[in-house]
Amino acid sequence: MKGTVLGIDTSCYTTSVACFGEAGVLYDGRTLLPVQKGGRGLRQSEGVFLHTRQLPPLVEAAFAAVSPDSIRAVACSRAPVDREDSYMPVFLTGVGVARALAASLKVPLISLDHQSGHIRAALIGNEKLLTAPFYAVHLSGGTTDLLAVEAKAPGAFVIEPLGCSEDLHAGQLVDRVGVLLGCGFPAGKELESLARQATDRDLRIPASVRELSCSLSGAESAARRAFEQGRPAAEIAYGVYDLLGRTLTKLLANAVAIHGERPVLLCGGVASSLLLRELLKERCDLPVFFGESRFSSDNAVGVAALGYDREAGL
Repeated sequence: MKGTVLGIDTSCYTTSVACFGEAGVLYDGRTLLPVQKGGRGLRQSEGVFLHTRQLPPLVEAAFAAVSPDSIRAVACSRAPVDREDSYMPVFLTGVGVARALAASLKVPLISLDHQSGHIRAALIGNEKLLTAPFYAVHLSGGTTDLLAVEAKAPGAFVIEPLGCSEDLHAGQLVDRVGVLLGCGFPAGKELESLARQATDRDLRIPASVRELSCSLSGAESAARRAFEQGRPAAEIAYGVYDLLGRTLTKLLANAVAIHGERPVLLCGGVASSLLLRELLKERCDLPVFFGESRFSSDNAVGVAALGYDREAGL
């Protein structure tokens, strides 16, 4: 298909607009939602207000990079995951702007979900995974999901949830421990930088895995106890990533025992961690694939790419 699909994603963390065409990513603009120092997130009402303010400049920049005449469809994230009961107010901001743009440009509106966008973004450069079923592990502030994924139609995944965290999500653990150690929010980059400085790496935070589900609240408590006992911040930071690596390795080993071997795709903001990738490569027996780090955090690239696949019939 000649032309471009414009994608919009308004998550709990980032306002983003992207354009995807035959040549790939043509525009990628995103702005983090600002969180005060020491904060651990935003209320949904605050996120809606910030998206309302941050989205128009990104759309204007997209139109400066790509001619509006080339846009063949507008795609947007309507909800966190592809379920009828999945809802979050922050996504309404993007849906409203997407509807207005599609009507103004007289092009189709493609409604997608945030999780599918993450999976598609991680598949850029890993398209060979689309030929057969694979496992996807979606790690973010709102998800720690083990999924069975199969591409059944152009621009559409069949996603079967296999397991998840029963309490905290991976991104919440990283952010909460990071803020405790003095990092900004979101804390991923700073916490990983801190972990790299650890000279003693023997802190073993207990992993809690039951078949295809896990629990991470105990890991936060263990990290907090280590902090209160005076353990160096770098060692605690490394202990968090070591814990996540061991947890994911156990979950995937259990998935193989129950559902058989498949390649694994890591996606979501936490999956951008190079340290976590290194730990998984060392410990996991399955072939593990990672998207480009710049496409792992919340962004509209995957939404635009999925919309393009659907319009092009790929």
